[in-house]
Amino acid sequence: MSNATSSATIRPEEAAHFGKLAADWWDPKGSSAMLHRLNPVRLGFVRAAIDGHWSGDSRQIRPLSGKRALDVGCGAGLLCEPLARLGAAVTGVDAAQENVAAARAHAAGAGLSIDYRCGDVAGLSLSGFDLVTSMEVIEHVADKASFLSALAGALAPDGLMVLSTPNRTAKSRLLLIEAAERIGMVPRGTHHWDDFVTPDELADLLGDAGLTMGVPRGIAWSPGKGLHLSDDLALNYIVTAISA
Repeated sequence: MSNATSSATIRPEEAAHFGKLAADWWDPKGSSAMLHRLNPVRLGFVRAAIDGHWSGDSRQIRPLSGKRALDVGCGAGLLCEPLARLGAAVTGVDAAQENVAAARAHAAGAGLSIDYRCGDVAGLSLSGFDLVTSMEVIEHVADKASFLSALAGALAPDGLMVLSTPNRTAKSRLLLIEAAERIGMVPRGTHHWDDFVTPDELADLLGDAGLTMGVPRGIAWSPGKGLHLSDDLALNYIVTAISA
């Protein structure tokens, strides 16, 4: 039986699905291989967004020194650990206890101090974070408006939010669900196309939460480049948001 948490924004079946993958999360050739390929692309965007938001020097090794970062839907910590290495005091939240246990064990092995918590971000009374991230998560939550409201509530007034999610297009249905899940690049049952959010829909949801969305960047795939940042938003996109 899974130890997944249930609440208003969390779908228990989604948390259970990802909890079952916990032991394999850090294996770059395992069931989370696609996340390992995606992570450097996301990190490149996040680093540029950090430097842009706080007018930092791109050569600085620890641009988040003295800042607090929150990653929601953190899994086993694939983004939390790089954020910690960038200098942030990091909190990671996930709905599956199995993921939190795997994240804590991996961080301990890496000598990193990260505050991992299991639960729904809406029920944890988190606030004052300079950076809030949530990657490939909003498409899995039960109540997108409540989820984004909780993220906004955790963000400091002058903070930066970064979100990524698949777009709801014919291309994403073909490549992310029908192709990737069929050939085993992504575990079956990971994605539900009807839950994908378009950039316009996300902008409206963020606006309702008191946030202004930046210009989205696509995360595209090609045989020559693999996954990369692009102007093509049809498959997946990543975007910033700040207080309106």
